[in-house]
Amino acid sequence: MLNQNQTPLLNALKANTARPHAPFYTPGHKQGEGISQPLADLLGKAVFRADLTELADLDNLFAPQGVIQEAQQLAAAAFGASQTWFLVNGSTCGIEAAILATCGTGDKIILPRNVHSSVIAGLILSGAIPIFLNPEYDPVLDIAHSITPNAVESALQQHPDAKAVLTVYPTYYGVCGDLSAIANITHQYNIPLLVDEAHGAHFAFHPELPTPALAAGADLTVQSIHKVLGAMTQASMLHIQGNRIDCDRISKALQLVQSTSPSYLLLASLDAARQQMALHGKMLMSRTLQLADEARTKISQIPELSVLQIPSPPYQGGLGGSSIGGLRGSPGFVALDETRLTVTVSGLGLTGFEAEEILDEKFAVTAEFASLQHLTFIISLGNTLADIEQLVQSFTTLANEYCRTNLTVTNPNEQNILSTQAHALHFSPREAFFAVSEILPLAQTSDRICAEIVCPYPPGIPVLMPGEVITKPVLNYLQQIQAMGGFISGCNDTSFKSLKVLKI
Repeated sequence: MLNQNQTPLLNALKANTARPHAPFYTPGHKQGEGISQPLADLLGKAVFRADLTELADLDNLFAPQGVIQEAQQLAAAAFGASQTWFLVNGSTCGIEAAILATCGTGDKIILPRNVHSSVIAGLILSGAIPIFLNPEYDPVLDIAHSITPNAVESALQQHPDAKAVLTVYPTYYGVCGDLSAIANITHQYNIPLLVDEAHGAHFAFHPELPTPALAAGADLTVQSIHKVLGAMTQASMLHIQGNRIDCDRISKALQLVQSTSPSYLLLASLDAARQQMALHGKMLMSRTLQLADEARTKISQIPELSVLQIPSPPYQGGLGGSSIGGLRGSPGFVALDETRLTVTVSGLGLTGFEAEEILDEKFAVTAEFASLQHLTFIISLGNTLADIEQLVQSFTTLANEYCRTNLTVTNPNEQNILSTQAHALHFSPREAFFAVSEILPLAQTSDRICAEIVCPYPPGIPVLMPGEVITKPVLNYLQQIQAMGGFISGCNDTSFKSLKVLKI
């Protein structure tokens, strides 16, 4: 049985950091001796002494046989996987590798339209053909939830030759769909279920959190250990179980999309974060849940504010159910990650973007992301009671001093935009990405084929992707998001006055 007290990779890095020797290898700063003084003043010298390369005692990420292999085996045991790979290029490279390992050019993959831009990158790299499903949608809150088992079953009946199903679990708002039912349906066709679980790495460590993707039957899941646990930014993991996915193809795919000079600082942070959760995860998550409950309870009592809650009555499983205004249980909203706090601020007559700016500039409270009606906050093991008190006080003052109840917030309705776009793919993302293109003023792009990824960020859900028809409602939506303070990313023109389209 593996000893979760161990940190083999972290220990090896520590030993090599302390070993006196003359370094004639990369990186060029040679354990901090050549680092710029302003950077050394900010971070200290110790971090640079640990910035090492693939030395003999530190193993090799792409052919692990020593301490990296041991660390990955410990992680697999802690997270409930049969095999785990460490990722230093974020969950992005894990998602890309998952698609590359299961789909080739022309292969179909079933997935929700509100996927992260990394999924679109995976489609471009692999040449796979997306079969988009519209996620379940709450029209009152203007929030898209999960795709439903019914939708997956219908898609597989129409496309029995699909090579994989991919879903997002949880969503950016912490919403979890009926993943167990989706896994059962997917496996009836003997194809793998891939899960973007970037925001759910903590699920395995407390019974009051949603069921982890692997426990729900997923064949592969990618987790951003840095987003909600204690690893450094960009450090993630890919886990698999069962035999529906070829492990060698995963390894080969990761060699295509990961750096050949992986940071051992990131790798060691994964080893340390795993040990921390394996030994203390339940205690840490209990404390985090208590903090989240404190924030949720107090903010929900502030006039004109509301928080996202699990529908009542809760969904009981199966393929039925419905959701209208978040009032009834549904297969698109089975569970909620209670450490993810979404506050609806439109009752104050403010957009989420306006509220985000006020909280950040006036009260030094920074949200994870804003949308038209909401602000979303990640409460994690790194937050303190003082953080929660500051958050609650900031919302109390916001409601008392900044309320403009006579103002109606215009809602461009992202879900309707995405639903329209899901049926407007005229070329595969790969074909469009590599096709001859031209840049046109925004006003001249309506009804043309998009040649780039365009998405409000965060959370990074593309509203346009290569191969889709650009429509006037989409352009109006993106311009309105920008006018309200949102940031449009992915396109060549960062001012969003022009777009790249396929050349006629």
